[in-house]
Amino acid sequence: MASKGAGMPFSRKSYRLASDAEKSRVTGIVQEKLLNDYLCRVFSSPDHGPPAATSRKPLNFHNLPEHVEQLLQVGSEDESQGQVEGRLGPSTVVLDHTGGFEGLLLVDDDLLGVIGHSNFGTIRSTTCVYKGKWVYEVLISSQGLMQIGWCTINCRFNQEEGVGDTHNSYAYDGNRVRKWNVTTTNYGKAWAAGDIVSCLIDLDEGTLSFCLNGVSLGTAFENLSRGLGMAYFPAISLSFKESVAFNFGSRPLRYPVAGFRPLQDPPFADLVRAQRLLGCFQMVLSVELDPVEGRLVERENSEGQLQGQPTVLLTLAHIFHHFAPLLRKVYVVEAVLVSFLLGVMEKGTPEQAQSAVHQILDLLWLFMEDYEVQDCLKQLMMSLLRLYRFSPIVPDLGLQIHYLRLTMAILRHEKSRKFLLSNVLFDMLRSVVFFYIKSPLRVEEAGLQELIPTTWWPHRSSREGRDSKEVKEETTEERQRRRAYERGCQRLKKRIEVVEELQVQILKLLLDNKDDNGVSDPRFPCGGLSGRYAVLGSEPQKAGAHLCSMVGLIVRCRVLSSATTLFSHSSKGEASRYIFLTKFRKFLQENASGRGNMPMLCPPEYMVCFLHRLVSALRFYWDEYKASNPRASFSEEAYIPPQIFYNGKVDYSDLQRLGGLLSHLRKTLKDDLASKANIVIDPLELQAATMDDLDEDEEPAPTAIQRPMQALAMGGALPLPRPGWLSSPTLGRANRFLSTAAVSLMTPRRPLSTTEKVKVRSLNVEQRTREDIEGSPWNEGLLLGRPPEEPEQPLTENSLLEVLDGTVMMYNLSVHQQLGKMVGVSDDVNEYAMALRATEDKLRRCPKRRKDILAELTKSQKVFSEKLDHLSRRLAWVHATVYSQEKMLDIYWLLRVCLRTIEHGDRTGSLFAFMPEFYLSVAINSYSALKNYFGPVHSMEELPGYEETLTRLAAILAKHFADPRIVGTDIRDTLMQALASYVCYPHSLRAVERIPEEQRIAMVKNLLAPYEQRPWAQTNWILVRLWRGCGFGYRYTRLPHLLKTKPEDANLPSLQKPCPSTLLQKHMADLLRQGPDVAPSFLNSVLNQLNWAFSEFIGMIQEIQQAAERLERNFVDSRQLKVCATCFDLSVSLLRVLEMTITLVPEIFLDWSRPTSEMLLRRLAQLLNQVLNRVTAERNLFDRVVTLRLPGLESVDHYPILVAVTGILVRLLVHGPASETEQATSVLLADPCFQLRSICYLLGQPEALAPGTALPAPDRKRFSLQSYADYISAEELAQVERMLAHLTAASAQAAAASLPTSEEDLCPICYAHPISAVFQPCGHKSCKACINQHLMNNKDCFFCKATIASVEDWDKAASTSATSSAA
Repeated sequence: MASKGAGMPFSRKSYRLASDAEKSRVTGIVQEKLLNDYLCRVFSSPDHGPPAATSRKPLNFHNLPEHVEQLLQVGSEDESQGQVEGRLGPSTVVLDHTGGFEGLLLVDDDLLGVIGHSNFGTIRSTTCVYKGKWVYEVLISSQGLMQIGWCTINCRFNQEEGVGDTHNSYAYDGNRVRKWNVTTTNYGKAWAAGDIVSCLIDLDEGTLSFCLNGVSLGTAFENLSRGLGMAYFPAISLSFKESVAFNFGSRPLRYPVAGFRPLQDPPFADLVRAQRLLGCFQMVLSVELDPVEGRLVERENSEGQLQGQPTVLLTLAHIFHHFAPLLRKVYVVEAVLVSFLLGVMEKGTPEQAQSAVHQILDLLWLFMEDYEVQDCLKQLMMSLLRLYRFSPIVPDLGLQIHYLRLTMAILRHEKSRKFLLSNVLFDMLRSVVFFYIKSPLRVEEAGLQELIPTTWWPHRSSREGRDSKEVKEETTEERQRRRAYERGCQRLKKRIEVVEELQVQILKLLLDNKDDNGVSDPRFPCGGLSGRYAVLGSEPQKAGAHLCSMVGLIVRCRVLSSATTLFSHSSKGEASRYIFLTKFRKFLQENASGRGNMPMLCPPEYMVCFLHRLVSALRFYWDEYKASNPRASFSEEAYIPPQIFYNGKVDYSDLQRLGGLLSHLRKTLKDDLASKANIVIDPLELQAATMDDLDEDEEPAPTAIQRPMQALAMGGALPLPRPGWLSSPTLGRANRFLSTAAVSLMTPRRPLSTTEKVKVRSLNVEQRTREDIEGSPWNEGLLLGRPPEEPEQPLTENSLLEVLDGTVMMYNLSVHQQLGKMVGVSDDVNEYAMALRATEDKLRRCPKRRKDILAELTKSQKVFSEKLDHLSRRLAWVHATVYSQEKMLDIYWLLRVCLRTIEHGDRTGSLFAFMPEFYLSVAINSYSALKNYFGPVHSMEELPGYEETLTRLAAILAKHFADPRIVGTDIRDTLMQALASYVCYPHSLRAVERIPEEQRIAMVKNLLAPYEQRPWAQTNWILVRLWRGCGFGYRYTRLPHLLKTKPEDANLPSLQKPCPSTLLQKHMADLLRQGPDVAPSFLNSVLNQLNWAFSEFIGMIQEIQQAAERLERNFVDSRQLKVCATCFDLSVSLLRVLEMTITLVPEIFLDWSRPTSEMLLRRLAQLLNQVLNRVTAERNLFDRVVTLRLPGLESVDHYPILVAVTGILVRLLVHGPASETEQATSVLLADPCFQLRSICYLLGQPEALAPGTALPAPDRKRFSLQSYADYISAEELAQVERMLAHLTAASAQAAAASLPTSEEDLCPICYAHPISAVFQPCGHKSCKACINQHLMNNKDCFFCKATIASVEDWDKAASTSATSSAA
């Protein structure tokens, strides 16, 4: 059997009985003189003099306890070191959470950590000082708004005023780099998360100062108030969600200052005893007994393996009898044990150092009680975490590497690793700090100036340009600077990779699944412990020659107890990977739901590093499994099988599924689960879920009693009682219903027949065993319920599938958000680079006689250059840790995993609804990150399989943006927005065109569905992008009037150059021609939305104009401005869709043989005339609002809406055969709102010109399409001129031919057109336009409410003659 923790490698010959000639060598029994020499050597006095006992009698195990007690006696001078004048309060200093605070704060259990939970909360300590020199440290966990310092008990604070804002309170604020005492001035340096602030007060001199990471910031305040009643408390004020941890002296100060004492005295006596015992322990490791030669032998390597000699073991037992209680104390662990282990790691080779740490941990587990060594390991790991997290960044990252190597050496010890994984790493260190590499805020302290001596930054074009991209040639000097900068970045990257590799190795240890004690450890043979102690038991007389029987019995019992516990516990051990899975899943759930305490939630920057290390470790084990199992898949082909989403094996808590709630899906899709996956949901589960929906807190007792015993497992046929843990009301709905199916706990195993169904019941994630995850010959584990579409061969180990699922979930939680946030450094570089270039241009243009201006510009140039040097070095760090090529490949791998997972899930039909929504979100977001965040250093186009990946994502977006299986509003909007962004870029649009034709047609058909009863704005935007570049004057990237007023952001989808898709336009045209109802329903919905959007826009600008004309000062709500601009943009986009439709399929409006064409044309003409009249009226409302140029209304201008209307009119009146042109002209002129002046306005004319008159030159004060020669071609202008001439002539002809119409002959509804239709059977009349529009939504008569059966043409003359004939 193997030890859980792998015991010491004792030689096998030590465990057998030997002959008398070999007795001394085998048993380790030594002569009295040798024993005395050995014990004197080990337990020498602190001054290395001979022990006092040796002068009277030899030292042996009988008198050793007395000698050890004398050795550990602490002098009175050491005991009295903690007694000092000048301090008031408890000896253990903590934060005063009972009365010394203001506002809402969250305080840790140790009363040393605090998190702000209100606007500006304040808290002070329990101890104050009034005399002497004192110091305490604050560990900065977040770099936000905080004021740290000192205050008196009389200071009164509130939610607006904190430490430093009142008299007798003093503070340092590293966020704003200021000091505070009622007033404020500049002081110190900016702090960052991971820094340590030392707060020093000298009440002898009356001064107060601060240090940052051990570097003094200088004296902050002088002449402090002292005397009677004046005592100062450590205090802090911090804003919402900011967090720090205090060290008043409960742990060794990280940066002690000579002459200043911590507020809490160190345990001097314990430190002295611990140091002496550690010396004894080190001596045991460095001295070896040679019983044959009768002498002591110095070890060549003090970290060598100990032999299992009784003398050595009993000596160590005496040491740990006193040492073990001390090793439970925080201060001793950090000051003594951590320093000792770090020293061990520095000696010999890395393998020797790890072996030595392994041996030391073996001895701790062997000679200390379990609770003692567990407390020791907790404190040890917490100390290492603090050391790693709050260590300053140095050029070679030596401190971080040192602490990570010790952490890895500890985790290589199996028993220690499993204990820490089960109880510490995710329960107490939820921030996964060991996998994070913090970014230095101050590059000079991190040594980046030496590492990257030459700086460089990319140049980005600041203006759009006219369809041409200005490419600036790189000069020789710039090329040399860039190459030198890149070499420095490579040096930095190599050093960071050392840390990352250590972090990956740590994760590999945590993901080890071969340490479940299934195979005996060769270093600790089976029976080793009993054999070793059998020697002592078999020779009691000889053993008694060296130790008192009572002492020997105590020592043997202690060692045997610990060893037996270790041995028996290890026999039932669980592999590290499965412990990790349980903790990892809980970690994700707490961070996903926010139900965990806020201090425990993992910061996003930690998640980013953790994800990359986890991907590396996961792919390592995945490919390792493939190497030993040829039928498995490589990690490049990884995906999550769809059955994991519906078989209940993985707990997704309350995360939303694509089809809605899991309880709803299990009810509605239970037949599909049975037919496709052979899974039967236990009716009791559905009943329990229903009752939980009514009352989640308590389950009625009769329900549990009345449940029949029919919890069947895989292939089970025996009625078994419901397990008690399933009936527990405290588990709640989520744990009882959403977690793993308990198919592995219910019944004995037997093969499952093809027709037999699996009845599943939920199981808490912590109750799972290895068999529940990995499966067995009769149990598929996580892959239970394989659909017929899935292959039978395994992808990899099931546990790795769950790790992969958690990795995808982790990206969705906060990694993507953090990736976008870190781009801010690159944006800052671009902004400062633009400012520097602008300053240099001004310097070149500035006259030399203006020395004052030259001096200011030179000063600005220096400031910008220094800032760019700083930011470019910091950007190098960000690129190495966040945006490197390797990190990009990790995100790309996750994208491909999600794509394959979605594709496999889609094949399952209705069961696709069980997939969690975050898989689609991660697929969309990871593509966005690759496209927007990793450039310009790394391009997505360089990734392997880039084109194929784009096409697969395009197919998913095209199919699922209107998938009825997806019901969540948010995820549907996300899919729609992703598709809208996808068609804005040439590469991704070409990918959409590469998907199969039937999918393209289905996508366009969904886009052409009526706009009512669904979100239509994004759909309309997609259609507009397909047309942009083909419409009238629609080749611009940015609106003409915005070029000089708003800087360009090239990453925005709306600012991409036009890239129309003729292929998708063709599909649209074909679909609109098919069927009599497709085009009318779509176009009527577009016209309805246009009418609504433009009417809303006009109403809003009326309110804005009224507010602007008021004499009193007032402000327009920014939200109202945003909505107003949105309505305008929607109106323009809807007009462009109409332009595209009438261009592609003009017969829909102009072929009056279609029953709806005339009505659609009349509605279109009515809306176009309304838009033109509102926009083109002289000094009208639209003009006045545009002239105001209000922030938020930048896009509102004449050009975009007038060219859209012009494009429609040109297509109706200029293109096409004469018959269609005449029809369109007659409808347009017949509309009562038509005004020829509006058409003249387009060319800058107040009125129509006589035929043959040349156009005047454009007036800059008036709008004219002629002013936009860069955006409107000469051919298009000529078409507008022909249209104006045609309408002028037609209008004059219509005016001459029109006859006066009596009021009786006008339509009684609109009074604009003559009566032309009669309703049957009631006989009432109106014009065709009114009745056709009315019949779109209502079948009742305007007047009598009778149901209209038909509408017939009506002509007054014909009707009159018919009536006369009848008479």
